[in-house]
Amino acid sequence: MKLFEHKPFDARAVMGFGILNGISIGLLNLSLGFNSVGFYQMTKLAIIPCTVLLETLFFRKKFSRNIQLSLAILLLGVGIATVTDLQLNLLGSILSLLAVVTTCVAQIMTNTIQKKFKVSSTQLLYQSCPYQAITLFIIGPFLDALLTNQNVFAFKYTPQVLFFIVLSCLISVSVNFSTFLVIGKTSPVTYQVLGHLKTCLVLAFGYVLLHDPFSWRNILGILIAVVGMVVYSYYCTVESQQQKASEVSQLPQVKESESDPLISVDNGSGILSDGIVAKAPAWNSNKDLHA
Repeated sequence: MKLFEHKPFDARAVMGFGILNGISIGLLNLSLGFNSVGFYQMTKLAIIPCTVLLETLFFRKKFSRNIQLSLAILLLGVGIATVTDLQLNLLGSILSLLAVVTTCVAQIMTNTIQKKFKVSSTQLLYQSCPYQAITLFIIGPFLDALLTNQNVFAFKYTPQVLFFIVLSCLISVSVNFSTFLVIGKTSPVTYQVLGHLKTCLVLAFGYVLLHDPFSWRNILGILIAVVGMVVYSYYCTVESQQQKASEVSQLPQVKESESDPLISVDNGSGILSDGIVAKAPAWNSNKDLHA
């Protein structure tokens, strides 16, 4: 449809990223399937500290104390609002640990690949989607049969089921677009902060639209989380402006005497040997007419 430019780049990087992203998606779903909802929410909360740790260790990225404090407030609020029961089991814990690590690495790669190869979020998504799909198509049915003793191909697919599968896929594509765009333009940590905002909105809309049970604990947690998000956004903006200001101040200052002499000639002036600026005769388009 020519909505964006097709830009092929490093095939090995795309293949590794696509396979890792597919595995991350599968592990997150398995983590939800084999753990309680409360433990799954704890898994999602662990992604931010893990991402901060990996970026600090491997990319030498520094997070200020203000940013760390705002993230702690955010995680505390989301934890109060969402984590209810913590039922542990060995298989679920292993799947959650793998899901956290692969998700963090995949989201960091989403950011670094876009910047390294100068590709847009849409171009990266276009290149990596086939590898994600193939990975999930190969390992998905096998893992389903191994862990649940059910065969996905033996299910009776009615028109209603197929409709919701297609609808789910279309929504997932839009989610992928927004995910790659946000991570590419900001950072993996900011994307996770946005994801926790989504969690708070899900709780709020569930109460308003579906009349889900809502307690003072949920309200308190959401309020604390929103405070953490506001503080995080504020300090991110302040530090970004400070960084831009320092970059501008470090640019070499060009003196007038060191400027390109061609510019002076174009302006119709010249510099004499004793430093006196002489004005050159300007071009007059009416001279030919007078002649």
